[in-house]
Amino acid sequence: MSENGEEKLLAVARHIAKTLGHNNNIMADDILQIFSNFDGRFSKEKLSNEGAGNDSLRCAALEQTINSLHRRISHHLSSEDFICYNSAAFLAAVDELVSTIEDWSPLSDDKTVGACLIRADDILQQAMFRAEQEFRTLMELGGESFDLSRSKEKSTLYDLNGEEEENEEEVDGEDDVIPVAKAVVDYNVVIDALPPATLNGLREIAKRMLAAGFGKECSHVYGVCRREFLEESLSRLGLQKLSISEVHKMPWQELEDEIERWIKASNVALKILFPSERRLGDRVFSGLSSSSAVADLSFMEVCRGSAIQLLNFADAVAIGSRTPERLFRVLDVFETLRDLIPEFEALFSDQYCLFLVNEAITIWKRLGETIRGIFAELENLISRDPVKAVVPGGGLHPITRYVMNYLRAVCRSHQTLELVFKDNALSLKDYAKDDDRLQSNSPFSVQISWIMDLLERNLDAKSKLYKDPALCSVFMMNNGRYIVKKAKDSELGTLLGDDWIRKHSTKVRQCYLNYQRSSWNKLLGFLKVETMAAKPMKEKLKMFNLHFEEICRVQSQWFVFDEQLREELRISVEKLLLPAYGSFIGRFQIIPEFAKNGDKYIKFGMEDIEDRLNNLFQGSSGSNGGRK
Repeated sequence: MSENGEEKLLAVARHIAKTLGHNNNIMADDILQIFSNFDGRFSKEKLSNEGAGNDSLRCAALEQTINSLHRRISHHLSSEDFICYNSAAFLAAVDELVSTIEDWSPLSDDKTVGACLIRADDILQQAMFRAEQEFRTLMELGGESFDLSRSKEKSTLYDLNGEEEENEEEVDGEDDVIPVAKAVVDYNVVIDALPPATLNGLREIAKRMLAAGFGKECSHVYGVCRREFLEESLSRLGLQKLSISEVHKMPWQELEDEIERWIKASNVALKILFPSERRLGDRVFSGLSSSSAVADLSFMEVCRGSAIQLLNFADAVAIGSRTPERLFRVLDVFETLRDLIPEFEALFSDQYCLFLVNEAITIWKRLGETIRGIFAELENLISRDPVKAVVPGGGLHPITRYVMNYLRAVCRSHQTLELVFKDNALSLKDYAKDDDRLQSNSPFSVQISWIMDLLERNLDAKSKLYKDPALCSVFMMNNGRYIVKKAKDSELGTLLGDDWIRKHSTKVRQCYLNYQRSSWNKLLGFLKVETMAAKPMKEKLKMFNLHFEEICRVQSQWFVFDEQLREELRISVEKLLLPAYGSFIGRFQIIPEFAKNGDKYIKFGMEDIEDRLNNLFQGSSGSNGGRK
C-alpha cells in the first residue's frame, strides 16, 4: 500500500476508535490496542491521540486534492468542445474525484471531511451535468449521421420515394428527400444505429456516470434519444399513433389498411428494430458497473412506448366489433401476434420488461375470444335471417351463398382456428407448425357442423313458405346442391367428413324425387291408357295438354343455378315423359274416330315437348342472382 493509502487507512481506524469510544477514553484505548494486535501497521504510536494530530494535515491534503480537481474539472467545463469525447484529462479528473469521494466517505461524520465531501459532490454534480449533456448530444448527432448514411446506401428498411421522384427533386434542387418504407422480405437484419466512434464516446461517458451513481440519469437520456429514433422508424413504416376509441371509429376499409401496416410494422419492430436496440444498449453499457440492470432499464425506456403502441392496436382490434366480415383481419392480427410472442419472450424477459410479455399473451388470448365471439355472431346472423321473404323461382338464397363462401374462406385458416377452439384455452404449446391435418372430430369441426345445421334449419323453414310442393323441392335442391358443391373437394369438406358429404348428396337426390313426384306424376297419370274408347282418350289428351302447358309456363320461371343439375333434370323428365307421351299418341291415332282428324287434338309433337322442356328452369331476372 502507498504511503498516502496507509495514511487514509490509519485515519479510518482512528475514526472508528474515536466514534465507538467517544464517551469512554478507556474503551477507545482498548479498541486501539485491538487494532494494534490485529495488524502491525496499526501500532499504538501511530494510532494514539498524539498521532491523531496528523488528521488535520490529512484533511488539509484532502481539501488540496479537491481544490486541484475543481480547477482541472472547471477548466474543462468552461470549454465549448466535447470534453468527454475528446479529453482524456477530463475523464481522468472525474475518475480521481469519484475515487476520492469513495475513499473518504467512511469519514464523512467528521465535520471537516464531511464539508470537503459535500464540495466534492457539488463538483461531481457539475461534471455529471456536463456529461449528461454531451451524452445526449452524441446520441442525437450519432443518429443523424446514421440516417444520412442510411439514405445514401438505401438500406433494407428505407428507400427514397422512387426514381421518378428523385429526378423531380434534382430538377427542383432540393436536398431533403423524405425516406419511406419499402418492402421487407428478410428479417435477418441487425441495424448498427450509431457509428463505432460515437459508441466508444458514449461508453466512456456511461462508465463515469454509472461510477458516480448517475446510472438512472444516463439510462433516461439514452432512452429518450433512442425512443425518438424508434418512434420515427415506426412512423416511416406507416404506423399511426391511434387510441382505442380512434381505432373503433375508423371505417372498416381504413382499418383493414391500418391492420396491414400494423402487421408489417410489428414484424420489423420485433425482428429488426427491437433486437437492434437491445444490441446497441448492450454495446454501450456491457462490462460497466451495474451494466446489466442499466442496459435492461435503458432498453425498457427505449422500447416500452413502441411496444405498448403495437399491443394497444391489437387490443383495440380484439375488443372492437365482432361482425363476421372482420374475422379474417382479426385472424391476421391473432396469427401475427402468436408468431411474435417468442420474440417478445426473447427480448423482454428482464425484470423491467416482463410485463410486456404478459400483456402480449393476454391480448393474444383476447383475440382468440374475439374470434370465437365472431363465430357466435355468425350463428346469430343465420338464426335471425328473416323467414318471411322467399327467393323467386326457388333459386339460391343469399344466406346460403354467404355462409358457404364464408366457411370455405374460414377453413383456409383451419390450423389457427383449431387452436382457437381447442377447449377454449389457448396455449402456444398447442400450436404445431408441422401439423396441418384436418380433424373431422375436432372442436373446430364441431363448430362448423353446428353452423351448417343452423343453415339447414333456416333453409328448411324458408322452403315451407312456398305453396307449391314442387317449388319447395326445387328451392331445397338448389341450396342443397350448392352446399354440397362448395363443401366437396375443399378443406371444408375434409373438415365435415365424407359421411357428411354423402348424407347431404342423398338429401339433394331426395329433393329431386320429391320434385318429380309433385310435378310430373300427375301428368303421367293422364297418359296411362285404361281404355281405347274415344271419349276418355280425348279427355285424357285434353287434360295432358292443359296441365303440360301450365307446368311449362310456371316452371320456365323457376331457376336451377347449377347448369349440370339443370340439364340432369331436363334429361330425366324427357326420359320419363317422352316415352309415355309417344306411346299414348300412338294409341290415340289408331282409334277409328281420330284416324282422319286426330291431329287437331294433338297439340304437341315430340319435338314440341322437347322444346318446352328445354325452356324449364331458366328463371326470371330476380331468381338467378346466386351463381357463384
